[in-house]
Amino acid sequence: MTSRIEKLCSDRGLKMTEQRRVISRVLSESHDHPDVEEIYRRSFAIDPKISIATVYRTMRLLEDAGVIEKLDFRDGRARYEENRDEHHHHLIDVNTGEVIEFKDEEMETIKARIAAELGYDIIGDRLELYGVKRSGKNGGKTAN
Repeated sequence: MTSRIEKLCSDRGLKMTEQRRVISRVLSESHDHPDVEEIYRRSFAIDPKISIATVYRTMRLLEDAGVIEKLDFRDGRARYEENRDEHHHHLIDVNTGEVIEFKDEEMETIKARIAAELGYDIIGDRLELYGVKRSGKNGGKTAN
């Protein structure tokens, strides 16, 4: 079965070796935002012939082709996610490193309004929120 990333690579004319296929599948199946070392660990578990150098080269190739996006969550390591058409933002738990993706239409409206008031059209943006989990039964949320 061809992964989403493999299909994007094929659409962009990238040569897909078996090791690139493994790395692409690992990325497509990732629901977190792994760094190169984690991608290497997952890929190596599938194909022990994959080297860390191959993973680094492949990540650079996929990033240059616009297939994946490199993210910096200020934790000292580059993380990666598939470059998708759907717009979303990230909330990063600074204690655990967990990355939560979210969408908020109200926020999109506010961003567009601010840009318009300043005389701009938004052509791209990235929003990252950094926080710590609230204590309490509902994570600090109140029941409705």
